[in-house]
Amino acid sequence: MTGKDVPGLLEAQHLIPQGTRINVTFLGNEDLEMRVAAAKAVKDAGFTPVPHISARRIASPAMLEEFLAALREVGATDHVFSVGGDPETPMGPYGSSLDVIQSGRLPEFGAKEVSIAGYPEGHPDIADDVLWEHLEAKSTALKEQGLEAVILTQFGFDTDPVVNWIREVRSRGIDAPIRVGTPGPAGIKRLLGFARRFGIGANAMIVKKYGFSLTNLMGTAGPDRFVNDLGTLVEADSSTGDVGIHLYTFGGLLATAQWAQKFREDA
Repeated sequence: MTGKDVPGLLEAQHLIPQGTRINVTFLGNEDLEMRVAAAKAVKDAGFTPVPHISARRIASPAMLEEFLAALREVGATDHVFSVGGDPETPMGPYGSSLDVIQSGRLPEFGAKEVSIAGYPEGHPDIADDVLWEHLEAKSTALKEQGLEAVILTQFGFDTDPVVNWIREVRSRGIDAPIRVGTPGPAGIKRLLGFARRFGIGANAMIVKKYGFSLTNLMGTAGPDRFVNDLGTLVEADSSTGDVGIHLYTFGGLLATAQWAQKFREDA
């Protein structure tokens, strides 16, 4: 959710199991107060806030300290997500999420678990070898600081690159839980727009496998087929370890929560 999504959170609250992790984004057009207020709303509603720390948007060590201190005041630093962020040129000394982690400030402000990003289909602006180098370095740095790690991946429509990537993660000795990015139900045009923005494969064959067609963009698509296929593949391969899903609420918190409840009931 974003800082503006507190009303949506309250609307969907009755459908979301208590304790559920809810990520709070770090958008450039929101300020510290909005981000912290959103994390507090998640905590007050009985869920676990996971505030994002967007490394390239942190202008100084003092800004990082101010943000972490404000989150700690509302009980929202146990779980954080350290991510690189959007700006092409860093606004301060942190060029990557690895820089934030290696600063050592996260445990000082109460962090116990740090989520880091995974890219099964690569990143449009970062070479694959650099992605792997940073994933391994972040995993090592978190262990050295006594912090738990969780890998949250970009979303996708095809299970094959996801499972192949998970196997590669495990072959490199990284045993952190993996939460596969999964788009909640949303309009097909909206899903394709996000896919283009983040460099996600969305050709005709892939989206047909996911469950919708490029020739009919007016409807809504849900991740049922993707989640079921992913579950089958993971259950058949014990080497994949701890794998779950992370829902991106492109269609809104309420629609995503309603889908999740129905999916659990139908399972």
